Amino acid sequence: MTKLLDPAVAAALDAVDAGTLVALVQELVAVPSVGGTAAESEVQHVVERRLSQGGLETDLWSIDLPALAADPAFPGVEVERDEAWGLVGTWGGDGAEDEPTMVLNGHVDVVPLGNPDRWGLDPWSGAVRDDRVHGRGSCDMKGGLACQIIAVEALRAAGVRLRGRVQVHSVVGEEDGGLGTFATLRRGYTGDLAVLCEPTAGALVTAVAGALTFGLTVPGRAAHASRRQDGVDAVEKYLLVHHALRRLEAERNAVADPVMAHYELPYPLSVGTVRAGDWASSVPDQLVAQGRLGVALGEPVAAARAALEQRVAEVNAADPFLRENPVHVQWSGGQFASGSVAADAPVARLIASSHAALHGGELPVQGWSSGSDLRLLTGAGVPAVHYGPGDLALAHGSQESVPVADLVRVTQTLVLAIATACGTAGQTTA
Repeated sequence: MTKLLDPAVAAALDAVDAGTLVALVQELVAVPSVGGTAAESEVQHVVERRLSQGGLETDLWSIDLPALAADPAFPGVEVERDEAWGLVGTWGGDGAEDEPTMVLNGHVDVVPLGNPDRWGLDPWSGAVRDDRVHGRGSCDMKGGLACQIIAVEALRAAGVRLRGRVQVHSVVGEEDGGLGTFATLRRGYTGDLAVLCEPTAGALVTAVAGALTFGLTVPGRAAHASRRQDGVDAVEKYLLVHHALRRLEAERNAVADPVMAHYELPYPLSVGTVRAGDWASSVPDQLVAQGRLGVALGEPVAAARAALEQRVAEVNAADPFLRENPVHVQWSGGQFASGSVAADAPVARLIASSHAALHGGELPVQGWSSGSDLRLLTGAGVPAVHYGPGDLALAHGSQESVPVADLVRVTQTLVLAIATACGTAGQTTA
């Protein structure tokens, strides 16, 4: 295949090096960039230096968080931040202004470690074992960001000249709502197509479900535990709601889009935290719970909220105590809409054909039951797909890692995709 390409593009493909990729993943993993911590900002400066050294024009800016949060379309957050930084690196534009811009979007924030005793290796080491790079963020998604950066570096080092442009969007806050991508779009950075190198386990993801964080406040009436019958147990009232939500989940998953067919439960409805009472010998007079509501592909966020609120209202109406003291629903935190492109959209065909040309085989096309920044890009009119190294099943866990072979494969595919989408002088075929 490389013999049929522009020699500079072929050289870029041949130059993709596993050692360079591993070293960059390790450098990024070493920064413990948990969302909301100072390290989340620190890692943006690390990436900016790398992009600048690679010859990209960089824009690193301090995000005005109060102004962003006041935007009616703000996607919400789950953690508090004193600061946040946006970063875009741009390369190309050797031709006319109407040449295409390709966006490579990657997030640098990671989730907390959980129980540190569960980790067999230092989670911030980026240690290589069994041809995999281990550590928090290696899979989700510093490995993918490394692929994007190295792909651009390989093209530049090989002397490729692009008629179009490439933008590397390094963003924060993806895990808890997407404020980084939202801020980048609000700053005016957009494109004609986008690839997010989230871990897709050898698939091409063209659709992502949404996810909404909700809260429940369930009332009761306190009484001494020895006179339990004189009180109203908020836990028992919550169980009425819990069973109703399980039925709602089943109804919402009875029919799903074919792209989500590989999931037994495409749109989960889960309650993650429950807190009740303040004394062991008292009947609890309040229960507070928080959960996650999956949003179906194409379903308006308002409709998903209304479905849950209606089910809770039905529980209230059916119970004598709750009729007078209703359960309340609150919406907070990250609010992820769904997003998608058609399986035969140009951006999907570009990645599928680039992968097939270099590595053979047909990429399976799937949807994700997890929310992502894809929906912000597609919502802004930028067709986007996921294609990246690693497996989402390992993300957020203590076994998080990414195969070195995946890093190489994805980077090579991106090299060819960039050259194809953005155009190179003298290229004969793609």
